Amino acid sequence: MLSFYRYARWDGTQEVFAPDEEQALDEVAEDYLAHGDLRRALRDLFTRGMRGSRGQHLEGLRDLLERLRRLRQERLQRYNLDSVLEDLRKRLDHILETERKAIDERVAEATQKAEQQKDDPLAQRMRDLVHTRAQKSKEFLDSLPKSLAGAVRQLSSYDFFSPEAQREFQELLDMLRGRMMENFFQGLRQALQGMTPEQWREIREMLHALNQMLRQRARGQEPDFQGFLQRFGHFFGPNPPRTLDELLERLAQQMAMAQSLLESLSPAQRQELDELLRSALDEATMRELAELASHMNTLFPPDELGRRYPFTGDEELDLDQAMEMMRHLQSMDDLEEKIQEAMRTGDLEGIDLDKVEEVLGPHARRILEALQRILRRLEEEGYLQRKGKRLELTPKGIRRIGQKALKEVFVHLKKDRLGGHLVVQKGVGQDLSGSTRPYQFGDGLDIDLGKSILNALRRTGPVLPVRFRVEDFEVNEREHLTQAVTCLLLDQSRSMGLFGSFQAAKKVALALSTLIRTQFPRDVLYLIGFSDYAMEIRPEDLAQVTWNAWVSGTNLQHALMLSRKLIARHKGANRQILVITDGEPTAHLEGGRAWFSYPPSWRTIQETLREVKRCTQEGIIINTFMLESNYDLVNFVEKMTRINRGRAFFTTPDRLGQYVLVDYVTNRRKRVVG
Repeated sequence: MLSFYRYARWDGTQEVFAPDEEQALDEVAEDYLAHGDLRRALRDLFTRGMRGSRGQHLEGLRDLLERLRRLRQERLQRYNLDSVLEDLRKRLDHILETERKAIDERVAEATQKAEQQKDDPLAQRMRDLVHTRAQKSKEFLDSLPKSLAGAVRQLSSYDFFSPEAQREFQELLDMLRGRMMENFFQGLRQALQGMTPEQWREIREMLHALNQMLRQRARGQEPDFQGFLQRFGHFFGPNPPRTLDELLERLAQQMAMAQSLLESLSPAQRQELDELLRSALDEATMRELAELASHMNTLFPPDELGRRYPFTGDEELDLDQAMEMMRHLQSMDDLEEKIQEAMRTGDLEGIDLDKVEEVLGPHARRILEALQRILRRLEEEGYLQRKGKRLELTPKGIRRIGQKALKEVFVHLKKDRLGGHLVVQKGVGQDLSGSTRPYQFGDGLDIDLGKSILNALRRTGPVLPVRFRVEDFEVNEREHLTQAVTCLLLDQSRSMGLFGSFQAAKKVALALSTLIRTQFPRDVLYLIGFSDYAMEIRPEDLAQVTWNAWVSGTNLQHALMLSRKLIARHKGANRQILVITDGEPTAHLEGGRAWFSYPPSWRTIQETLREVKRCTQEGIIINTFMLESNYDLVNFVEKMTRINRGRAFFTTPDRLGQYVLVDYVTNRRKRVVG
C-alpha cells in the first residue's frame, strides 16, 4: 500500500509539536493535587506556560506580560515629549514669518507702483493705505504674547496679508479645535475640518444635550438617549454607541489619553498646551466642554482617567504623534490589566485577541490562542466540565490523574528494585501466574494447549494426527486472589501541609485507588481523612481534598473507629488499615467532640490504643507508614504494633508510594496448596 505526504513551507503558524490535552492535564495535576483547587491549577498553568510534545516551551501569560512591559519601556526610552510644543511653536513661527514676508512684499509692490504712477493720486493713496496697514500689522505681530495660547487667541481675529499664512493658521486652528474636541469624542476631528459657524452651533447643541442628559441622570431620571442619537448620531461615525453608558466609557477613554499627555509634560508645558487647546475654541463651546468635564470627573475620578508616562528618549513627537503614542501606551496598560486579571483568575476569555495582536503582534496572539485551545481540548476530551461559570474535573479527568500518580510510583520502582522481596504464591485462582504444571486428576480443564502439543510431539515425533496421553497435558497455574477490604487513613493535620508531606500522601492514596480499581476490582478501598475529626472521602473527591490549615489535632482514634465500622460491612474478606501520618495522636473524642492537647496527653494515647485493640480483636491488621522519625511518633507506633502485630515503615514523602503500593500488592497474593 502506497502512502502519500504533502509538504508545505513553514510559516510560523503550524503547531507540529503543540502539547495535547493529556500533557496539559498532567501539568495541571501536580498543582491540583497540591492545593485541591482546579481554578488555581489552571491559572498557574496558563501563567507559566508548558512544554510541547518535543520539550519546547509554550510561553504563558507571564511571558506575554514581560514582553509587554519591555515594549512599553522601549517606547518610553525612545521618545521625548518636549518636542510637542516646539513643533507647534515652529508651525506658528512659520505662519508669522510667511505673514511678515507677505507684508514686506505688499509694501514693496505698492511703493513701486506709486513711483511708476506718480501722477496718479489713487496709486499714491493706495501706497499710503498699504503702508499704514502694514505698520499696524507689524506692530500687532510684534506685540503678540510670547505664549502660544495668547498668540493663537489674538491671531484668531487678525486680518492676514498672506492667503498662505491665513490658510496655514486656519489649519493650525482646525487641528487644535479638533484635538480639543477629540479629547472627548473619538473620530470627531475629521468631521471638524473646515466646519462652518452653523455646524459649530450644532456641535454646541450636541454638547448641551449631552450635559442635559447627565444632569437628568444625576437627578435619578432616565435620559432619552435614543432621541439624542437620532439628532446627533452622525457625529459618532459608523459605529455609534448603543447606550449612554457606552458613550460615557468612550468619553472616559478619550479623556484618559488627553490627561495622560498633559500629566506626562512638565507643569509649565502642561499649562501652556492646555491653554493653547482652549484658545482655539469659542467661549460658548468651552463652557459646554467644561461642564462635560465636570460631569466626567464626578463619574470617573481624575486619577483613574490617566497616568503619567516618564519619557526619557531623544526622538521627537508632534502633537498628533504624541496623542497616538498615548493611545498605544494606554492600550498596553489595558492589556496588562487584562493579562494580570487572567493570571489571578485563570479565565482567558477576558483578553481581546485582536488587542493582543495589535499591541504585541501575531506571535503573541498565537500563544494566547494555543492556551485557549488547551482549555477547549480538555473540555472536548471530557477531562473538564463546566457547571455554571465553574470548571470541574470529570470522572475521566480524575482517573487520568490517578493513572499518572500510579505510573510515577512504578517508574520509581523500576529505577529502585524495592519490590525484590515479593514472594508470589501460586495456586488455582483467577490471574495467570505465567507458569504451568502437569495435569493432575481433579484439576480444571485450564489446559495450556501449546505446551501440551509440544509434549505429545516430543514423545511421538512429528506425525499427524497428534495423539495425546494424560501425561502430555499441562495446566496453567493461577494466583489465588482473595478479596481484601482496606481503609487508607490520610493524615490531614496542619503539619502534613506545612512540611510538604500532604501532596505526596494524597498522590499515593490516588495511586492506590487507581491500582485497586483497575487491577483488583473485587477489592474494596475506603479513604478516610483525619485531623481534629475523621471523615470518609469519596474517591471522586480525593484529588481536591487538602490539609487542614486552621484546626489543630491528629485524631487517629476517630479515624480507627470509623475504619472499623466501615470494614465491619464486609464479612470473610482480608481486612487491613493503612495509616499515613507524620505525628503521634494529639486529639481524641470525648462525648462525641474532639479534645486536643499538645504535647499529646496520656488520655489521648490510651484512647487511641484502646481503638487499636478493638481493631485487633476484629481481625484487622494495621500497617503504619511514618513520614517522620521523631521519638514520640516511633514510641507510639511501637506500642501499636505490639498490640496489633501489624508492621511499621519509616519512609520519606518521595518514597512513600513505593512502600504503600508494594506492601499492598505483596500482601494481596497468597499461596493455596493444591
